[in-house]
Amino acid sequence: MSNESIVIAALYHFARIDNFAELQEPLREFCEAQDVHGSLLLAREGVNGTISGSREGIDAVLAWLRADPRLAGLEHKESFADKHPFVRLKVKLKKEIVTMGVPFVDPTSVVGTYVDPKDWNALISDPDVVVLDTRNDYEVAIGTFENALDPKTHTFREFPDYVSRELDPTKHKKVAMFCTGGIRCEKASSYMRQQGFDEVYHLKGGILKYLEEVPESESLWHGECFVFDERVGVTHGLKIGEAELCYGCRRAVTQADKESPKYEYGISCPACYDSLTESQRNRFAERRKQKELAAKRAAAGKA
Repeated sequence: MSNESIVIAALYHFARIDNFAELQEPLREFCEAQDVHGSLLLAREGVNGTISGSREGIDAVLAWLRADPRLAGLEHKESFADKHPFVRLKVKLKKEIVTMGVPFVDPTSVVGTYVDPKDWNALISDPDVVVLDTRNDYEVAIGTFENALDPKTHTFREFPDYVSRELDPTKHKKVAMFCTGGIRCEKASSYMRQQGFDEVYHLKGGILKYLEEVPESESLWHGECFVFDERVGVTHGLKIGEAELCYGCRRAVTQADKESPKYEYGISCPACYDSLTESQRNRFAERRKQKELAAKRAAAGKA
């Protein structure tokens, strides 16, 4: 295939889908017929996922989903690559399409105010606005917006506890939040509105839409945006960044991390070096050896 011939679509939509389990097999079969890879989550509250495929394949899957009246308003964001960033297709059934663990949160009934990427800089530059990164710590580690608060959460389930500990609707009058593609913010803003925060804003389309639309010369974003596939991180213009995955802990590894004595390719990084057992180090070393042998055999086969 030609360079950047693979389309990567990040999508989600909150909607009441009582028969969501019945969609699993038809959706899986349709995606497979289009040679579409990636991961899709179905729940009573909607659909979420990131998929990759040809232009025709992605368009066909999006049309299939939007043909359901409940998903007609589904939005998606696109980026491109020269090969599939996913090796297979998964269509899973979940209790939530983004897991917060708070049953009363319903983004279809109450949600924050959407802010277009072109208006985001002005909002977060207001000194009266609390800028909140709703992503997890390993995502924030490789990039975030200027002056944004990092909740240091390991999972999205910890977000409500962070809000109750650190934020007060009587003191923090304006809150602007952001996440990768918009889905976590939509749920987080719904939660915060229900907790008494009146002025809650969230970046429409998430960081990915901002990096796509806002020129780098005007950007208030620093670093890379973590994505959950083989690209690891993307930068302005949605270009693939320099971050790589640590095979020990699956966290993103930056160029600075690689200069640390605690970094060893395929085995450890500064985040996991001190917690790995000798058994794990040996196992990861063997896995690295096998990967290197497989790459050599593949290269020899093409020669």
